[in-house]
Amino acid sequence: MNEQTLSMRLERVAAHVPVGARLADIGSDHGYLPVALMHRGVISMAIAGEVAMTPFHAATRTVRENGLEQEITVRLANGLAAIEPGDGITAISLCGMGGETIRDILDSGKARLNGRERLVLQPNGGEQPLRQWLMDNSYRILCEEVLRENRFDYEIIVAERTGPVTYTAQELYFGPLQLQARTPAFLAKWQRRLRQKQKTLTSFNKAQAVPEETVQDIARQIQWINHLLNTPPIPVGAVE
Repeated sequence: MNEQTLSMRLERVAAHVPVGARLADIGSDHGYLPVALMHRGVISMAIAGEVAMTPFHAATRTVRENGLEQEITVRLANGLAAIEPGDGITAISLCGMGGETIRDILDSGKARLNGRERLVLQPNGGEQPLRQWLMDNSYRILCEEVLRENRFDYEIIVAERTGPVTYTAQELYFGPLQLQARTPAFLAKWQRRLRQKQKTLTSFNKAQAVPEETVQDIARQIQWINHLLNTPPIPVGAVE
């Protein structure tokens, strides 16, 4: 992967960045995403934020080698602290970290959000607590995707602040739009996840001193997944 050829995961993230956006790519790593989007004429400017020195230098090198120092600014900063008031950011991407980490970055940096940005999020697990934060902070989920790459399941969540929104426990767990679409990739992910949960429950039942609350939580998740996989989708246009 490089700035010319993004991974499938980053290509799907790129597809959700609006044309003409002023992008803040937080945790930019090598800076491939903003550089690729700038080459394609999708974005008008970008901030590439990194908290660690090694990826900061890598992103700086990628931007310099592509002659984009005037369009992309690389900043060494923790989370949304990379965003400054004058940047006029209209889209924020956070990719390749745990959902809880993305949630914590958004929460600790709330003062840097103006509420009009599109959030393009690609968590590596931990989607449920991330969706909970979005709901609690009045962000509606506009699009969700599941894709499989290199034997890993990835989810992409796109959200904008629209006002109060309410999701059920199952919608927070599976994704409200995923539950409706039930794509083959989504169902395959949960078939794999079901086998993992069943193995976990079996090991819990054999083990000593596993809290009953933990056992019940896994059992409830298995029940939800079984119901998902065994319930036929509602035809489009059907009236309840």
